[in-house]
Amino acid sequence: MSQTFPPAVLLGSTLLVAAVSSLATALALGYARRMALLDQPGARRSHAVPTPRGGGVGIVVALMCGLAGLWFMAPEERGLWLGFGAGLLAVAGIGWLDDHRPLPILPRLAVHALAGLSLATGFSGWPGTPGDWAGMLATVIGVMTLVNIWNFMDGIDGLAASQAALVAVALVAIGGAGIDARAILALYLFAAAAAFLPFNFPRARIFLGDVGSGALGFAVAALMLVSITRGAMDWFYAPVLVSAFLIDAGLTLAKRILQGKRWWRPHREHLYQWAVRRGFGHPPVTIAYACWTAAAATVCLAGPSLFPDGAVAPACAFLAVGVAAWCGGRCRLLRMARESRA
Repeated sequence: MSQTFPPAVLLGSTLLVAAVSSLATALALGYARRMALLDQPGARRSHAVPTPRGGGVGIVVALMCGLAGLWFMAPEERGLWLGFGAGLLAVAGIGWLDDHRPLPILPRLAVHALAGLSLATGFSGWPGTPGDWAGMLATVIGVMTLVNIWNFMDGIDGLAASQAALVAVALVAIGGAGIDARAILALYLFAAAAAFLPFNFPRARIFLGDVGSGALGFAVAALMLVSITRGAMDWFYAPVLVSAFLIDAGLTLAKRILQGKRWWRPHREHLYQWAVRRGFGHPPVTIAYACWTAAAATVCLAGPSLFPDGAVAPACAFLAVGVAAWCGGRCRLLRMARESRA
């Protein structure tokens, strides 16, 4: 995707995507109130008042509008736009249904896998044999992983949308000089997520819902996979870029599995949830995670030039620091909890 686009086209289309996201989110808020589509407070929730959900449909509508524009702006990539759009609609659709009436986990995972397969069929070819099974499997696993991680981590105001926006900005910059079609789609993701944030941060008037968290996870996974397959980013920087979510969700999930708990059920055991319960508040925790992702993006951008012969080293070091920070933070929060009960 080497084609570049005039600045006026970039600015105008990006502002249009942001406007569509904002308008569609406002409409979703009215719909959720009329339909009593509310997340109720509870022992496994981090909010104190009933809050409308499903606002992430605005992001989905905006991204689909952006894809419609790219269909004409970059016709040589229509296979990719079709695969991306079909996968996005599949993930968002099952999430929308789940927001209205909770669904079993297996149908949701099946749809996520199909969305990954849809994306894989849109690639013009992996390094090596086009359409090889290893590449397709990697795409399916990557999509399923990030769709569910974004769902797990969508538990406090602004967290999931801000992380998607930051990752999108990083993916725009990672491509280097010039803005190609891949970077434009990342720019559209940033615009759609950023336009949603005023409805969700610093105090949420509406939540993303599964329709939004799943869609953001799919879009992030898709854009990282495109960046990797097109040579814009080395594969080992992908976990670094999403390490704020990957480490918290991954280690929490591993801990719950080892404890024999039903890992797929809602809970409040992630580090960010412990931090909120210990009184740090939604905005400070969301900002702390944003700072981590900004540092991760810096590593992804600077690593290849600073360590051309061993670029994997800074990636591994950053992930190791993240794991240590998670363990240290969790120990401190648990100690605070014990002291408050004493």
